[in-house]
Amino acid sequence: MEKHSAKYETIGLALGGGAAKGIAHIGVIKALEKAGIGIDFISGTSMGALVGGYYAATKDIHSLETLILNIRKKDIFSLKDIIKKRSGAFFREDNIAEKLREELGALKIEDCQIPFVAIATDVKNGDEVRLKSGNLVDAIRASIALPIIFSPIEVDGKLLMDGGLVNPVPANAVKELGAEFAIAVDVSSRWLEAPEEMLNIKDMYSVIMQSFSVLEYQLAKNILKESADIVIKPPVFHHEWFEFSDSANLVKTGESETELYISEIRKKTGHKKPSETFAEKFLDFILSDPH
Repeated sequence: MEKHSAKYETIGLALGGGAAKGIAHIGVIKALEKAGIGIDFISGTSMGALVGGYYAATKDIHSLETLILNIRKKDIFSLKDIIKKRSGAFFREDNIAEKLREELGALKIEDCQIPFVAIATDVKNGDEVRLKSGNLVDAIRASIALPIIFSPIEVDGKLLMDGGLVNPVPANAVKELGAEFAIAVDVSSRWLEAPEEMLNIKDMYSVIMQSFSVLEYQLAKNILKESADIVIKPPVFHHEWFEFSDSANLVKTGESETELYISEIRKKTGHKKPSETFAEKFLDFILSDPH
């Protein structure tokens, strides 16, 4: 049932997994900030945990954008190289965990500026693990530990791996944190709107990653139906899972797609358009004058 209450509703942002496709989350947050729509709670899975955790800690989406845009091709192994390596390392010497520690230090999740939860999977029994306290970088590292790409990481005595295996777009988790209205961002299952595209996938490595997309879709669809108030699906299907070289376009895609939902978000949550300054109002008047 749609919500049309005039009161302000607390907004939760649930960011899903999708490897490089999750860079679109940066654009989503930029669009919400530009519209003056504040984020009160954040949940994240895999790449969504990285983007969401960084933003929850710093409220500085532009610094994260700079960090991601500065990732160079030589910092990343090809998927074929990753599979050949026993360690499952994704980045070279300057791996993502070290880059995050340089930025975030030993910050704890409970000290983030925005309440945050990262989703991971317990290797031992396959249970969902919601990380709401403890070292933030460790939680992000656990949530992005996609099998065959990253090795699992031990957190609080549990061996954890990628959260996309249990909760790909954690709208229910952000509601549990206290959000009244959940905006879910799904960057991994858009291909199902054009399944014929699967016919164009030729190599084994792409099939592996698309198989994860199928799994994530099946897991996410009921969660989104029950817990998400709006689902944003940036059109990122044609981007490869490890296409970090196209980060700028991924950010723009997330931003432009989110802009289409701003009016609906305002209507359903009671968030008003930020007051314009006199100069802005005057400019709007001049531009709208037919003469």
